[in-house]
Amino acid sequence: MDIYSQNILDHYKNPRNFGKISKPSASQYEANLTCGDIFDIDLKIEKGKIIDMKFRGEGCAISMASASILSEYLIGKNINNIQQMKDKDMLGLLGIAVSERRKNCALLGFSGAKKALLNYFNK
Repeated sequence: MDIYSQNILDHYKNPRNFGKISKPSASQYEANLTCGDIFDIDLKIEKGKIIDMKFRGEGCAISMASASILSEYLIGKNINNIQQMKDKDMLGLLGIAVSERRKNCALLGFSGAKKALLNYFNK
């Protein structure tokens, strides 16, 4: 098993930032109906930066690891930079090739975080 696969398994078994923010700046529920993955994404935003991201829910190894990796990446980032991120950028953070069938799993947390940002701007 290569180091990238080990990283995915580690994030799946020990997800970082798993939980709930008590007073989030923005939240979003996301579901992948094809495989049953579900997440609630919470963002805490101050002065244009994400100072915390938490997620909770259930999912396969790819979706859980992806949300965990994303949470580590986003904390401290400017919200404008995140808005400009594309799916390929998120897939690049994983460090492994993801089949076409598993892309929805890998992008679930990312989709939720981007929608949470839209909710934040639309308040």
